Amino acid sequence: MVSLPSLIIVDRLLENWLLEDLGRGDLTTQGLFNGNIEINQAVWVVKEDGVIAGLPIAARVFELLDKQAQFTCDVSEGDYCKSGTKIASIKGSREALLTGERVALNLAMRLSGIATATRSYVTEISDLPTKLVDTRKTTPGLRVLEKYATRVGGAVNHRMGLDDAVMIKDNHIKAAGGIEKAIALLRNNIPYPLNIEVETSNLEEVRQALAYGADIIMLDNMPLEIMTEAVKIIRQTNPQVRIEGSGNITLKTIRAVAETGVDYISSSAPITRSPWLDLSMRFV
Repeated sequence: MVSLPSLIIVDRLLENWLLEDLGRGDLTTQGLFNGNIEINQAVWVVKEDGVIAGLPIAARVFELLDKQAQFTCDVSEGDYCKSGTKIASIKGSREALLTGERVALNLAMRLSGIATATRSYVTEISDLPTKLVDTRKTTPGLRVLEKYATRVGGAVNHRMGLDDAVMIKDNHIKAAGGIEKAIALLRNNIPYPLNIEVETSNLEEVRQALAYGADIIMLDNMPLEIMTEAVKIIRQTNPQVRIEGSGNITLKTIRAVAETGVDYISSSAPITRSPWLDLSMRFV
């Protein structure tokens, strides 16, 4: 069971998105019903096969608009559903259901699309010990929810932001004057007990990262034969160092990268290249 993001974070995001869509008011709903309170029911149906994610978060949209709204999930987060499956039912004020419909559906469709794409990547390496991790290539403002969706799909979260992990990338190395200097500076300045990850692109950089005490080594955009050799060098030198493969990972390449022996494969594709999963809401 994947833990949901804190409601303190979720509600603030949802309130902003409702304000964006609502503006000065739902002119259609208000014009039709003139504030007359009536309780209605609706169901959510998935219109194509895929993995469901975000239903409990979408439920908050209707609860923010109507404290008495009841959103019942008929499937669990992470369930793979066939087209036509009823995945949820809602009971609440007619105005809340109509006003919140678009925001709630947009959110669930986006997260379900990410979870579906993630599941396809995870399935490709499910019989291997390598884990899929996401990246910081996320939609601004949606990171916490998009990364939640990758976990629903079976991936592991990489760092959430710049403040929760240390990663020395190529530009850091150039700016600091080399891997040795970068690691030395960080060892003196970062809080305990953070680990240091170093991005490498060739075997010489791998050897340097090992020599100066990197905890995690990323093998970025390496040909498979070089990546395999890098894994061998790292395992023989320091088996405690964790290894991450990265760079242009696709469904066609992820298994070959996993077979080099890396511990993790990082990819932005499940988030950046995923289509939305089509869902609809229908009044009963």
